Amino acid sequence: MSTAIQSKSREVKTRSALSALRNEGFIPSVVYGYKTESTPIAVSERDLLFTLRETGRNGVIKLNVDGKDLNVVLNDYQADALKGDIRHADFLAINMTEELEVEVSVNLVGQSVGEKEGGTVQQPNFEVLIKVKPSDIPESFDVDVSGLGIGDSITVGDIRDKSKFEILNDDNHSLVLISAPRTEAEMEELEGDAETTDAEPEVIGEDNKE
Repeated sequence: MSTAIQSKSREVKTRSALSALRNEGFIPSVVYGYKTESTPIAVSERDLLFTLRETGRNGVIKLNVDGKDLNVVLNDYQADALKGDIRHADFLAINMTEELEVEVSVNLVGQSVGEKEGGTVQQPNFEVLIKVKPSDIPESFDVDVSGLGIGDSITVGDIRDKSKFEILNDDNHSLVLISAPRTEAEMEELEGDAETTDAEPEVIGEDNKE
């Protein structure tokens, strides 16, 4: 595990105070969880981003709060929709010996037979919820699609017994499906809809002039 991220306490919660923190390169945050009361803190944005590049989104982070090192995970965060900057972070203090529930990104592995035949790969859900010890949290959840033909699909129920992780989603939680290629008639219909949408609207209230 990398060097602990240092935090500093924060008490003032006014908008101007939070803006001042962000301007100084800090992220307003809160830490709570295992043997930890909810505590407002601030952490260096640079240090957090550097650590996340090392550990991954779901990795365990060492966070120093009031001189005490805590094992935490980034439980939630808010990002600026335009700039992408992290505006606020929630850290969950954890017990390394206890399992926890974590959402992990689904990573499709391989090229399906159906895709080679002209089909389209569709991914209805991009995450699965698993129960796992902190030290075993994967960066992603791999799903092999190489054997799928057109019309085939994979749901949680199809892979639950084969997975080394306990998956908490329902069996019908769809992960991937291979749809048939569009027919010429369907493509023409889509093109027609697009042309209708792109057409200039009629100006109301003006007489048509020859």
